[in-house]
Amino acid sequence: MGPQGPDKEGVMKKKWLIGNWKMHGNLASNKALIEGIRAELPEPDPRAELVVCPAFPYLYQLKDLTAGTGIYVGAQNASDHLQGAYTGETSPLMIKELGGSFTIIGHSERRQYQGENDGLMGRKSLAAIDAGLIPVICVGETAEERDSGRTHEVLARQLDAAFGYIRTAHDKIILAYEPRWAIGTGIAATPEIVQAEHEFLRQRIAIRDKEFAARLPIIYGGSVKAANAISLFSMPDVDGGLIGSAALNATEFVAIYRELLQTIPADEAA
Repeated sequence: MGPQGPDKEGVMKKKWLIGNWKMHGNLASNKALIEGIRAELPEPDPRAELVVCPAFPYLYQLKDLTAGTGIYVGAQNASDHLQGAYTGETSPLMIKELGGSFTIIGHSERRQYQGENDGLMGRKSLAAIDAGLIPVICVGETAEERDSGRTHEVLARQLDAAFGYIRTAHDKIILAYEPRWAIGTGIAATPEIVQAEHEFLRQRIAIRDKEFAARLPIIYGGSVKAANAISLFSMPDVDGGLIGSAALNATEFVAIYRELLQTIPADEAA
């Protein structure tokens, strides 16, 4: 892998742990958090990639703090335009220049609070890919949608909107299943629910491109912590986690990472 992230064909089907710091942090606490992660984990295991996603103003700081550590940096959002008169937006090219290798797209909080829709998620994903970033595309249903039996309808709609823009054969993406009823609630989906939805997502993508679906990492986000991580990550279609509040605690974040490693055969190479 080069300094800007994975760049080999087929390398995407690894395990991934991505920390979403949301609107938390400052210069001092960011430094302390990375130093804490480094103290707990001097070097990430090559079988599982580690990514941290700070708020936009701290991307360049995180580039410096993570230089040579094996930890990658991502953003929490990106514009669907590469440049132009879009006041307040941030181009994925800017994220790339500031040291980012990834960007989260379509997080449930942006859908809920900023009104982002499925089509915008697809356009943002394509712009990120065109800028050389790897988008972490989030999909998931609300409690009402699950209770009314519409989970697969919602997931299919979200996937189809995103993949209407993505050229699957050569693009590199990560898909994150994050049921909106489990985000920030402390309620994690059971491993059986997570596996069932990840399997559905992979099968849905296989309709378009079977080979791409087989190598696509699908990670889970929703109240993951060290206590439940291994049961979630042991599921056959779960390739890691998108971690929220637990990513702000170095000890807990590294503990989740170590649980993820426990689910990977010791001799498994990238």
